[in-house]
Amino acid sequence: MPETTQRPSLTERRKAATQQEIALAAAMLFAEHGPEATTAEDIARAAGISLRTFYRYFRTKEDAVAPLLSAGVRDWIEELAAAPAESGLTEALEQAAGRALTPAPGRPAEALDWVRGLLRVMADAPDLLAVWHRVHHASELALIPVLAPRTGADPLEARLAAAAANTAMRVALETWAASEAPAAEAAALAARCLRELTAGLKP
Repeated sequence: MPETTQRPSLTERRKAATQQEIALAAAMLFAEHGPEATTAEDIARAAGISLRTFYRYFRTKEDAVAPLLSAGVRDWIEELAAAPAESGLTEALEQAAGRALTPAPGRPAEALDWVRGLLRVMADAPDLLAVWHRVHHASELALIPVLAPRTGADPLEARLAAAAANTAMRVALETWAASEAPAAEAAALAARCLRELTAGLKP
């Protein structure tokens, strides 16, 4: 019998939903007031939870945005995993990025705006920047098994492909966030970065 993916339990789904609500509240407060002026108490209040509940989910106020940042990465990896096997590496990466950065049910257009706000305040917030880099390190590791079938049996090639693709997406989002370009241009910029950074890999 084929393997089936076990659906998360109701408790796990509720926990994930609560984490996302807290993450959105944190992102909006950080973008509006700055990380220094925002406290964990402020985030808990905005999310409609107690401070004790906040700390049950997150160790620091900066950690609270990780679910929001991770959601976009997860969407991209899931789109990539679902890409047809006959698609070339670069083609699969570009198409998956385009779909992940395009609004869809469960992926509102506002999500990119919240990420833009966060990225703009990270330059002066080392702890927040550390969360961004931690999320991308995790995404690089998650990409390896997804890209391995498209890069052949060489583990080094899979690791290099994952590093290049992950860096391309990070640079694309950081560049887009620093500009005044509309959300629709984030996907085009990601495609360009992916083409240029994966040019030396197998097509």
